[in-house]
Amino acid sequence: MIAVFRQLVRHESGDTVGSLVLERSMNRVQLLGRVGQDPIMRQVDGKNPVTIFSLATNEMWRTGENEVAQTGDISQKTTWHRISVFRPGLRDVTYQYVKKGSRLYVEGKLDYGEYTDKNNVRRQATTIIADNVIFLSDNIKEKV
Repeated sequence: MIAVFRQLVRHESGDTVGSLVLERSMNRVQLLGRVGQDPIMRQVDGKNPVTIFSLATNEMWRTGENEVAQTGDISQKTTWHRISVFRPGLRDVTYQYVKKGSRLYVEGKLDYGEYTDKNNVRRQATTIIADNVIFLSDNIKEKV
C-alpha cells in the first residue's frame, strides 16, 4: 500500500517542500439515440483515419397544470452530437455497418477543440470520442 501511495505523490526538492497528489478523474459519456447521416471516414495530414457521424438524442417532458396526473402537452428537445471513432477495428465496423436511422448506444469521452472553417473563421467544436458502440437495431427491413 505504501508503494502505491509513493507512486501517487511527488515531492519537490529544495527550500520549498510541497507535494502534488495525482487524483483520478473521469470524462465519460453515454448516449442512446439515432444516427443522423451515414458515417464518413476522414484522414487528415497522414494521421490515423477517423469515422465521423452524428447522433440525435431526445429529451421529452410534459408541460401543463397537472404533471402528476399526466395531462398537458408533451414537449421534446433533440440534441445532436458529433461522434468520432478512432479505434481501428471499431472505426472500420462503424463505417461499414452504421447507417442513417440506426439506433446506437455510444460510450466515450468529451473532447473540446478548435478548427478553422472554409471562411477562415476559428470555431469551437465539441466531439464525443467513442470507445464503444453497440448496435441496437439494423436497417434491414423484413421482406413482405
